[in-house]
Amino acid sequence: MKSKNLQRQVFFFALINYMGTAIGIISALFIYPLDFAFSGTIKYIDNISQLLYPIMVLGASHALIKFYPALTEEKQKQLFNYSMVSVAMVSGITLVAIALFNTATGYKDAALVYFAFPVALSLAFIDLFRKQAQDLQRLAVPTVFEKIIPKITLPALFLLLIGGYFTLSTSLWVYAGAYLLILVLTAAYLFTHFKPGFNYRFKTLFGQISRRDYYRYSLYAFAGSVGSLLAFRIDGIVIYNWIGEEANGIFGNGSVLASTLQIPAVGMFALYAPLISKHLQENTLGPLNMKYKEIARLLFFIGALMYTCIFIGIEDLFSLLPSAEKLMLTVPVIFILGFSVLINMATGFNTEIITYSKYYRFNMVAILLLIVVNIGLNAWFVFVAKMGISGVAWASFISMLLFNASKLIFIYKKFGLFPFDSAFGKLAVVFALTGVGVYLLPDSGSHLINLIYKCGLAVVLNVFVAYRLKLVYQVNVWINKAVMKVVGQR
Repeated sequence: MKSKNLQRQVFFFALINYMGTAIGIISALFIYPLDFAFSGTIKYIDNISQLLYPIMVLGASHALIKFYPALTEEKQKQLFNYSMVSVAMVSGITLVAIALFNTATGYKDAALVYFAFPVALSLAFIDLFRKQAQDLQRLAVPTVFEKIIPKITLPALFLLLIGGYFTLSTSLWVYAGAYLLILVLTAAYLFTHFKPGFNYRFKTLFGQISRRDYYRYSLYAFAGSVGSLLAFRIDGIVIYNWIGEEANGIFGNGSVLASTLQIPAVGMFALYAPLISKHLQENTLGPLNMKYKEIARLLFFIGALMYTCIFIGIEDLFSLLPSAEKLMLTVPVIFILGFSVLINMATGFNTEIITYSKYYRFNMVAILLLIVVNIGLNAWFVFVAKMGISGVAWASFISMLLFNASKLIFIYKKFGLFPFDSAFGKLAVVFALTGVGVYLLPDSGSHLINLIYKCGLAVVLNVFVAYRLKLVYQVNVWINKAVMKVVGQR
């Protein structure tokens, strides 16, 4: 029964994430281009809040997951209460630090940082409550609140602002209020199913778990969270401050559309995480290496298929939409960041291999490398090369390339594992040749016909060649099953 409930939760979790992504894509195509300046401002507030909230949590949510199973029910409730008090205290200190920073520096956009604070505070408690809901295997409903409400609120604010019903300030307050609403709904749902009580005497808690181990793990989790966010969220802060709010909106829109490529990878990595951990614990590296190569080829096949369609058809697609002129500004960003996502998919589950091994600390080293390189390249491309948001996209691409290369080299040296083989090379050549070949075919004069026939031809050619040459095991399995079903029905 417990297993069925878990499977149901996983299914709904994935479904909700896909629904949120679909809403985000529709908004990015039809609504956000209507006001890239407002989009850039919202993206900046979001990035600031995403950097603040891990500071407020300070690893408490990860520690809740780590130490929860080893505790009695009473101590589990104590740990949750301790985590809430910790988040509240650190959040207060963070607010004081923000006020001191803004006063000392006279930062021109200090008001936006204050708008980011309630968002960050909400995210901090939402993260903690979500982890507790995860322990209870009741993650689907909180995920609905977190993934759907912002995706609906933001496009609605765009339309109200553009229509003259809201001012900019009102829109920002409502945006912050949406996260406070998510917090209230998440808390209400959690406390319906979990009664932590009011036991705030924590001395007995650390009699059952080591205080030193708790703080060490919390600080490591905090460093990992902040490092990842600095590495992957720095673009929005750099562009807003160094180029401008409208440029930040354009880049953000391109980033949203490019990131859709990685949707299959997220689910795949989550699915194979327990298997990777098991192989590493049992030191069965031969089967792990085979699975490493197999999944790398599959993810590259899926990603390359999607990227080829984007490369060939995105300009025709945008030409059919109302905001075609503004959407065209995002095309270079989509091409560059999309290729970066493709490379990340092609390297397979290298992060998971390191995370579940005894060398898990290397992820921190790789992330620090990514931060330093990314900031340095951003500065060079913006101030020296004068390449604007395209330069920021190239900085992100090069940084991710080095990030993944460092992990591949480390994994090969420590485990002798490598995701690439001759079949992977053949697959890359197939996609390169078909992509360029179809792209160079003559246009029909109709954007819609171009989109259908060129993307359709590229998909058919790549799938056919991959199937005939047996380059991706899962593709052959899926096609053979489909053929058998069709033949069986006849």
